[in-house]
Amino acid sequence: MADQGKWHFTMTPTRKLLLLLGLLGVLGMVYRLVAGLGSATNLNDQWPWGMWIGFDVLTGVALAGGGYSTALIVHILGVKKYSPIARSALLTSLIGYLLVMAGLFMDIGRWFNFWRPFVSWGYTSVLFEVFWCVSLYTMVQLLEFGEIATEKVKKGWHNLFKKMLPALLIIGVLLPTLHQSSLGSLYVIEVGKLYPLWWSMLLPVFFLMSSFFVGPAMVTVETFLGARAHGHKPDISLLQSFIKISGYVMLVYLLLKVVDLYYRGAAGLVFAGNLEGNLFLLEMVCGVLIPIIICFTPQLRNSVSGLVTFGVLVVSGVILNRMNVVFTGMADFMGGAYFPSVIEWLVTIGLIAIGVLGYLFIVENFHILPSHTPGQAATTVDRVKTKTASA
Repeated sequence: MADQGKWHFTMTPTRKLLLLLGLLGVLGMVYRLVAGLGSATNLNDQWPWGMWIGFDVLTGVALAGGGYSTALIVHILGVKKYSPIARSALLTSLIGYLLVMAGLFMDIGRWFNFWRPFVSWGYTSVLFEVFWCVSLYTMVQLLEFGEIATEKVKKGWHNLFKKMLPALLIIGVLLPTLHQSSLGSLYVIEVGKLYPLWWSMLLPVFFLMSSFFVGPAMVTVETFLGARAHGHKPDISLLQSFIKISGYVMLVYLLLKVVDLYYRGAAGLVFAGNLEGNLFLLEMVCGVLIPIIICFTPQLRNSVSGLVTFGVLVVSGVILNRMNVVFTGMADFMGGAYFPSVIEWLVTIGLIAIGVLGYLFIVENFHILPSHTPGQAATTVDRVKTKTASA
């Protein structure tokens, strides 16, 4: 067993590439802060919200929902059999929210005024509520992670964090339900502007539900990637049971979507054959319907390929949903054109690379994965890559 007092991080070709992408992202962020949004992005008066809001923030917040959904299931509802994946879900969520905060900071026009919402109480604004909830939840997750961190560093603080944990978990489940739904509320006021296939008074409910059911799917994808990166064997039977939670929520989500479309008289637009209709069909069929079939078909759910396919499709479906709401659904009203600049791409890719490196470092040095020893050397895959590169 590795010395728990030492820090470990094995450099491999893959990690070196991630480090390079992260450094390029940091350079892009510095350029944006110095040169301003106008020089660094392709945003304009017609398209004031671009990749950093659409993907880094709205999508990032949704994909980080595995933290609160797993905490609710394991710690609040007391389904302890899922405890082995609770820590990895918390870590993925924490890193996701830190990246969301970074992406949001990049999108502030006058970034040096970032502190103003702390003292200017615009409590009638949905964005104000989102800002406070996301900020507080990120802080709560950092405190929750303190219980893990103090197993190795500042061990004298460990009992204090353990005593704080029950209250932190309750707050940490409550806050995401507020801002996940509020992000949908941002587009409720876009009646007549957002395409009818996506606009609905139920948008807050849809955003909240999708952030919940994507949680087990994201945990499944992360578990298999983590297994490959650190050479441990995931608990397949546990994941097979876990994704069924997503499946039941997705069934309700699909039913609400269909009823809502017919109630608003928008169901005919689904098969209109235009870009909006086709992308909506792709979102619902590949991101919801097929995963439901996989989830409730034992022959599909009980295979590794089925689990991976389920996770990838659900995660991709939620990403497509957020992109459809932010871009596809608003394109006709907004007019003009928008495509992310090189700096926008560099910053987004760089943030993802930094997040992956952070995950790898923490897993190697703290007790996150139940079957992985902190300090364990590089993965079998990475070792093969290293040997190949050396050859």
